[in-house]
Amino acid sequence: MFTGLPFSWYYHSGDAQALFFSGGITILAGLLLWLYEFRSDANVKKREGYLIVALGWLAMTTFGTLPYLISGVIDSPVDAFFESVSGMTTTGASIINDIERVPAGILYWRSLSQWIGGMGIIVLTVAIFPLLRIGGVELFVAEAPGPTSDKLHPRIQETAKRLWLIYVSLTVVLMFLLWILGMNFYEAVNHALTTMATGGFSTRNASMAAFDTPLLQYPIILFMFIAGTNYTVIYYSLLGKWKNVWKSDEFKAYLGVVFVLAVIVTLTVYSRTNFNIEESFRASLFQIVSLITTTGFVSADYTSWGNSMTMLFFVLLFVGACAGSTSGGIKLIRHLVFFKNSFLEFKRILHPNAIVPLKLNGEIVRPKVMTHILVFLLLYLILFVLGSITVSALGLDFDTAVGAVATSLGNVGPGIGDVGPVDNFAWLPDSVKWILTFLMLLGRLELFTILVLFMPYFWKTN
Repeated sequence: MFTGLPFSWYYHSGDAQALFFSGGITILAGLLLWLYEFRSDANVKKREGYLIVALGWLAMTTFGTLPYLISGVIDSPVDAFFESVSGMTTTGASIINDIERVPAGILYWRSLSQWIGGMGIIVLTVAIFPLLRIGGVELFVAEAPGPTSDKLHPRIQETAKRLWLIYVSLTVVLMFLLWILGMNFYEAVNHALTTMATGGFSTRNASMAAFDTPLLQYPIILFMFIAGTNYTVIYYSLLGKWKNVWKSDEFKAYLGVVFVLAVIVTLTVYSRTNFNIEESFRASLFQIVSLITTTGFVSADYTSWGNSMTMLFFVLLFVGACAGSTSGGIKLIRHLVFFKNSFLEFKRILHPNAIVPLKLNGEIVRPKVMTHILVFLLLYLILFVLGSITVSALGLDFDTAVGAVATSLGNVGPGIGDVGPVDNFAWLPDSVKWILTFLMLLGRLELFTILVLFMPYFWKTN
């Protein structure tokens, strides 16, 4: 919060006091907890791990509301919490009607909240979730050892350091690139933060449509794509270990899906609009990468390209990019395992006595992991259906209900209906905002992390 003070002073935006008090309250709360000295001689086990992650994110999003409320940018605590959760979960759904009138320091904090949340997800999915045996990334990286003090802590610390270095470096590179190519320094900082977090918060009401130039949009497309890549793959590519990169079935599927969709959508947009071929390609590729990586930046109104394109982009709300990235959604690796297993099931029907293993990245996928993925997909579908029914009962029309629930659960940002790429979430009733906020947290923390807390046996001591 304090890092927003220089922008506040430079632009004389009048929000320095709000940022200072918000940071001070947060530090005071942390200091009091530190002085209390919570201690335990026991190792952190699975149960404590789930609770720590859930409470940590709840605390982070709660304190994240302070700059909005103290500055008066957002009056309603419900709206402030919605905006904070949307930021920290890198969803990008906003209730602010006129973004360009928000003070510079608060707007920077809004972008920074996504960057903080993005890094938190990277550390969770690559370093923490494999230890709890949740998250699709366990299919790619080596399975971590059990939670013992002599193995767990050094591994997490080393992994987190390398991830931080990659994440920060890519953010800085993009920031200077955007600055050199035409954005002012302040906007370059904000868009670099939200791009690498696959968050999608912008400093402009029109999002990236306000920067309608190839020099700025192509770098954003490239870095959104990188941000949606498994950070283990990025690490191997930086080391020049290309064999490890191409070993990833998920990364190859990621490349293939984006390429095929880019060709289909470009041809459709070119035939239905007055865009030239380059504009059609850039607008199509931008929106495909933006939605599949769950960044949520908008360069064009994809709902104006016809019903078939609207439906296609709605489906992309459920896809997600790679596990172990800052993107949300179901993740390609789960889709890949599901479709591979479905295809092999036909072979098993024809040859019931044959052993037909499912392989990913050249290795056999364990039945336990397969079960986990199927349960995840079923839960995701159930949550989407129940959420859509609930918000429909609260007054939303069908398109808006399914669009709002899908984009919140997938942490995307724009949806369809009245929460499409040119709309926002300010007009929704508070009851709907609470539901969507809960869905954002559920989706960001891989469902199980939150849902397990509602199971009676979670709280049993034996």
